[in-house]
Amino acid sequence: MTRVAVVGAGSWGTALGNLLAQRGHTVTLWAHEPEVAQEINTRHRNDVFLSEAPLHASLRATTDVAEAVRGAPVVVSAAPSHAVRAVMARASSALAPDALVISASKGLEADGLKRMTEVLDEVLTPGARVVALSGPTFAREVYEGQPTACTAAGAAEAARQAQHVLSSSAFRVYTSDDVVGVELGGALKNVVAIAAGIAEGLGLGSNPRAALITRGLAEITRLGVAMGAKPLTFAGLAGMGDLVLTATGPQSRNRSLGVELGRGVPLETVLARRVSVAEGVATARAAVALGERARVELPIAVEVAQVLFHGKSPRQAIGALMERSLKSEAAA
Repeated sequence: MTRVAVVGAGSWGTALGNLLAQRGHTVTLWAHEPEVAQEINTRHRNDVFLSEAPLHASLRATTDVAEAVRGAPVVVSAAPSHAVRAVMARASSALAPDALVISASKGLEADGLKRMTEVLDEVLTPGARVVALSGPTFAREVYEGQPTACTAAGAAEAARQAQHVLSSSAFRVYTSDDVVGVELGGALKNVVAIAAGIAEGLGLGSNPRAALITRGLAEITRLGVAMGAKPLTFAGLAGMGDLVLTATGPQSRNRSLGVELGRGVPLETVLARRVSVAEGVATARAAVALGERARVELPIAVEVAQVLFHGKSPRQAIGALMERSLKSEAAA
């Protein structure tokens, strides 16, 4: 067993921290909010982000990110994607020279269109070994100990180390060397999940949802391959697995956001009601920009961005997808 720092005390970071503590690791959780750190330390709870979930008694929290990571052989980066650069840059000076850094945030950086491991490679000191963790993983179900499988992608030795640190009887980690595919699958599925939620909010049925998921996977794969990913990755846990979960599961923040949009609730109102981040909102804009840069068609991402940022009605967006020029399924 080893010392592990988990940077980010949202629902996902808290669930991972609790899992690691149950595994016997010594875990320090960094929380942005002082009240969250205090509640974890005094009541062994995090009711802001993971309510009604008593936490392992050994789990402790701090609001000092350098204190959290100092000397820890393993660091889990679980802050929201828009905060990863700033938070992990503050942590960098205290990081152990050869630390294993497991990136558990799913998203793309809005400004530079960077994947999270690319951000970490830029802000961490040389020597840190970075692995991407992704797959169909609702935080609540991981906390509950429901059987879960996901993928750790990186250099072989680092990926295997992450696999052994995280794996338990209820949390199975596979390894992969396709960092690009694993990260893009984890980020872009949130955009498709918003689209599936929009369809549900409009009162549409199972046919359109299946079409959106299937064609969403096709465009995620197209972009991924254009960026150097392996096609088979998108048929696995970090591709199809995570997409199906997020586009259909009742705990999906991105799907539920889409449902509200489909029912006519303005985006600003939806976001104001939420504590946790729906990563697909920022990722939609980044996905469209990546598609343009790679010259890859992403019709679903484009329509989601039109609804989110340009005032297009959800019903018009669905119509635009259905009325595109007719093509071979294999071609587009």
